[in-house]
Amino acid sequence: MEKRLLNSPQQSEENVSQLAEQVLNQALKEYRKDKLREKIDEALTDRNKDEFIRLTDELKKIS
Repeated sequence: MEKRLLNSPQQSEENVSQLAEQVLNQALKEYRKDKLREKIDEALTDRNKDEFIRLTDELKKIS
């Protein structure tokens, strides 16, 4: 069995990789939320009730 020391180079690389993935996922989530808000604004401007409801439901799911 392979032994891993705390704070070993391999452990640090895994931590950095996990952190980078979390930051990327959060950035993508925020980008998606911003785009949904823009589309919601458009649906309001166009008075498109069905699209507004669909988009707000989608926004609620990812918030």
